[in-house]
Amino acid sequence: MDRITLVVATHNRGKSREISDFLADFPVELRDLNDFGSIPEPVEDGKTFEENAYKKSSFTAKVLGLPVLADDSGLEVEALGGEPGVYSARYAGPKASDEENNAKLLGHLAGIGERKARFCCVLSLAVPSGAALTYEAFCEGVILDSPRGANGFGYDPLFLYTPENKTFAEMTLEEKSRVSHRGKALAELKNEFAKILKWLQLRLQEEKALRGETNMCVGDK
Repeated sequence: MDRITLVVATHNRGKSREISDFLADFPVELRDLNDFGSIPEPVEDGKTFEENAYKKSSFTAKVLGLPVLADDSGLEVEALGGEPGVYSARYAGPKASDEENNAKLLGHLAGIGERKARFCCVLSLAVPSGAALTYEAFCEGVILDSPRGANGFGYDPLFLYTPENKTFAEMTLEEKSRVSHRGKALAELKNEFAKILKWLQLRLQEEKALRGETNMCVGDK
């Protein structure tokens, strides 16, 4: 099977390395947005993680003419009706820091005893025509009254994974990857990746054939 170039829709080298490790046994050349210079960015105005993940993957695939893997993820707190949800990264404002987002969350939960929450991750793998595959995973936990741990990012210091009585910020990257929403979604992707490669090859062959037919029609005129 020929190697397929797959672009991860991120500028985060750590995230692309993590995904590269998951797919190391497959004939894939993994690249990320750092390899392509300045390109347009999608408008992430979806109301769900799935909508935003697909917007990123399909838009970027069309721009680059290559298959693209994108993810959208965030925190949903039951007592807050699912907030911060798709606004997790900008809960306290467009350029809010992790500390500011965490402070706003704790402010909204002040006096509330029910702290159930879950992290959600949706992976979208799209080809330039817009066809896509979707993978979704969750991790259940509770929100603490104050942060614990120095690792991770985002809401990790507040999110307690109760089976191990550790916040994500108290876990090593390996420990977190085993139980986290993104780790579970990537594991599911990896388990099906042999089938995914066949799907990608078929979709890309169809697109190549369609471009050939279009070129032929233009030439005949």
